[in-house]
Amino acid sequence: MGIISSGFRGRRSENTALPPGQHETHDFPVLTAGPAPLIPIDTWEFFITTGEGQRYSWSWDDFMALPQEEITQDIHCVTSWSKLGTSWRGVPVDTFFESVETTSDFATAHSFGGYTTNIPLWDLLGGKAWVVSEFGGEPLARAHGGPARLLVPHLYFWKSAKWIHGLELTGEDVPGFWESNGYHLHGNPWREERYS
Repeated sequence: MGIISSGFRGRRSENTALPPGQHETHDFPVLTAGPAPLIPIDTWEFFITTGEGQRYSWSWDDFMALPQEEITQDIHCVTSWSKLGTSWRGVPVDTFFESVETTSDFATAHSFGGYTTNIPLWDLLGGKAWVVSEFGGEPLARAHGGPARLLVPHLYFWKSAKWIHGLELTGEDVPGFWESNGYHLHGNPWREERYS
């Protein structure tokens, strides 16, 4: 399978729900920086490590036992497609942080397979981000980051790391994979923060 799936191209729209430079698609394009890892549920883990050296972790069963939310959000890819009204199910990132103490202001999201992306904590907390395991009422497909991915819908979609493994908290903003290759450190689609 290629790096870009069908549905990548769409028509430009005057829809005010779309950020500048975006067009709506009804498909769900698949773009990845590498092959999709196969992650058995019994070895899946989500972790948070703090800048102070503490590590917290949740198994798949721990994760599934946490309160789940139904989420409906628009998503926007830096390559210019947007998919409106997407539906997800997952755990708010805030829930994981209920037992985490830190003085860090930033996080690096780590994926199974080695992908990383940087996100300020204020973009992950306050009801802005989730770890999701369902899309459209079905288990999240491997191609879209299953069994679980990060969902940060108010930023360009490369920040919603597929195959999420954990968050490393840091005192400074450390560029991840795409940010080290010329993408914007923050990635707000309404400000067209595509490239550095």
